Amino acid sequence: MSDYLVQFNNISKFFGKVIALKDVTMKLKKGEIMCLLGDNGAGKSTLIKTLAGVHRPDEGEIIVEEKKTIFDSPKDALDMGIATVYQDLALVSLMSVTRNFFMGREPMKGPPFFRTFDIEKANKIAAERMGQIGIDVRDPSQAVGTMSGGERQCLAISRAIYFGAKVLVLDEPTSALGVHQASVVLKYIVKAASQGLAVILITHNVHHAYPVGNSFTVLNRGKSLGTYAKKDITREKLLSMMAGGEELNKLEVELQEMNRSSAN
Repeated sequence: MSDYLVQFNNISKFFGKVIALKDVTMKLKKGEIMCLLGDNGAGKSTLIKTLAGVHRPDEGEIIVEEKKTIFDSPKDALDMGIATVYQDLALVSLMSVTRNFFMGREPMKGPPFFRTFDIEKANKIAAERMGQIGIDVRDPSQAVGTMSGGERQCLAISRAIYFGAKVLVLDEPTSALGVHQASVVLKYIVKAASQGLAVILITHNVHHAYPVGNSFTVLNRGKSLGTYAKKDITREKLLSMMAGGEELNKLEVELQEMNRSSAN
């Protein structure tokens, strides 16, 4: 039996003649936090949408719990336990914490054909779930717009976990947060992984990724530069790969040669 909960093997995606992804492989175990790193245009967004069922890969295979799987829609991915939390969080600022937590999956009560929203149960669940991550929601009927950015991010993550996510794909969850709020979100991600959830953390911030990640995959122009266990790579090496260190070194050599040629 495989140790991996989900595998993305040699995934490629083309848009006409544009190669968005080429032979990208990622494998995750339960409880693992894999950080997907890459600069703008590296292919992170395309990979996210492929994992989430928005795009079908043109090449490669997706294996979930040892079964080869084809996602025809985001619902297919969600039904298989792959939940994606995008940067916009899909929250409605003027709606309550509880309404945003359930968002179309509200608990109901009453006899068939006369069922109504069980607001008391929903409020209790929402408050308890937020309390478990250290966020005190005194009034679950308060508008989400009154919460901080970190609290809203935790709400979106908590909602995905409550509804059965096995693999959580997080798109730049700390990009718009301050240091304290980012630390709250990162601590929650680590806690969720410790309970068996597999996490793909997409970010361009190595300083946020390195403390929490177990492994790191670096994308550059749609191709993977490799996956590294934490023990096998330093923060400085990751920063260098992210910044295109090898390309910059090559450029520096070429410029030196040009300067020497000009001098001659």
